[in-house]
Amino acid sequence: VIQVYNEDNSSRAVEVSRDVSARDICHMFVLKNCWVDDPSWTLFEHLPHLDIERTIEDHESVLEVLSGWGIHSESRLCFKKNNAKYDFFKTPLDFFPYHMVSLSNETNQMNRSQLIQTFLNPSMCPEVHGFLHTKEQGRKTWRRFYFVLRRSGLYFSSKGTSKGPAGPTDCGFCLKYGMQLYQNFLQPHQKQKVSPMRSVSESSLVAMDFSGQKSRVINNPTEEEGLTWRRKSCYRLGSAGNLPMSSGFSMALSQPWFHSQLSRDEAQRLITRRGLEDGVFLLRESLSNPNTVVLSLCHLQRVRHFQIRPVDDQGEMVYSLDDGQTRFSDLVQLVHFHQLNRGVLPCRLRHPVSRSSDVSLGD
Repeated sequence: VIQVYNEDNSSRAVEVSRDVSARDICHMFVLKNCWVDDPSWTLFEHLPHLDIERTIEDHESVLEVLSGWGIHSESRLCFKKNNAKYDFFKTPLDFFPYHMVSLSNETNQMNRSQLIQTFLNPSMCPEVHGFLHTKEQGRKTWRRFYFVLRRSGLYFSSKGTSKGPAGPTDCGFCLKYGMQLYQNFLQPHQKQKVSPMRSVSESSLVAMDFSGQKSRVINNPTEEEGLTWRRKSCYRLGSAGNLPMSSGFSMALSQPWFHSQLSRDEAQRLITRRGLEDGVFLLRESLSNPNTVVLSLCHLQRVRHFQIRPVDDQGEMVYSLDDGQTRFSDLVQLVHFHQLNRGVLPCRLRHPVSRSSDVSLGD
C-alpha cells in the first residue's frame, strides 16, 4: 500500500503490485476522477532532505522508487500535472544551445536541427558538455566542473577550477536516457491510433443513469422513458433567475474545472495565479446574466470570457458557444470537444483550473 499526496496535502492510499508503473498510477487516478487522460499527469517523488522534487518517468516501477528511500524517510509521492513533461520532443531546439552539443567530426556537416535529432537515434550518441556543480559524499561544499556525457559514461575535467568552491545555481540539472523517454512520449499517441472509431449512430447509444455513486446502463424501457420525462420536466421547471438544472448541467457540477458562484474578477485572479499560459481555463456560473455559464480562458497572457448559452432543441436542453451553430448535450462534452478542437475559441482548452486552484485526488 502506497500513499499519494496532492498539492493541498490531501492524500489517497493505493494498493499496488510490484510491476505497477508510474503511468499506471496516473491513469488510475484519472479514471477514478473522470478527468481527461493526457500525458501531462505526472507522479513526483518529493525528497525534502535534498530539497528537490523529481519526476518519476512513466516507465519506472513505483515500488522500486520507494525501495530507495530510507526507513524513516520523510519523502513522499505527489500527483499533479507537468505541462512541460514532453516538451523536449515537441520543441527540442529550445533545450540545447548549439555550443553544448557536438558529434565528433560530423558536426560541420550537420545543421542544428539534425544534430538535436540524433538524441532520438539509437545508433548514434552525441556528446553533451557543459559546467555542472557536484558535491562529494561527506562534504558540504559544491564544486564546479566541466562535464562531458558520452555513450561510455559521464566524465569531468578538473582543469580551470582555481577559484574557490561555490554553491549551486538556482537551476537544477538532470541527465536522462532519451530513448526510453521518447517511447513514453509516443505510447499514448500510439494508443489513440489503434483505438477503433466509435459509431455515433442512434443504434449505438444507450441510456445511462448517473444519479448514484456509479453510473449504470438502463436496460428497462419503462425506466428509460421515465428518466427522459423527468429530464424534460427539469427544463420546464427551471426558474428565470437560476440555471436550468438539466442533466447536462448537473454533470458539470462534479467536474474540477467548474466553479459555482464565482465572479469575473475572482476567475481572473485564479487563472492569473495558475499562470497566464495559453489554454488555461475554467467554467463558472454567470452572476450578472442568469441561465448562462461563462468560459474564462487565457490567450496571449490575457483572460477572456465567453458565454455558453442553453438552447432549447425540440424540448432537449443543449449548450452552445456560437449561438446554436455547434450544440452539445452537456457541458462536459463541450469542454472535451474544445480540448481537442479550437472551434470558435482563440485556442484549445489545455490546462483546467480546478476548484480552489488545486488539483484534487478526491475523497
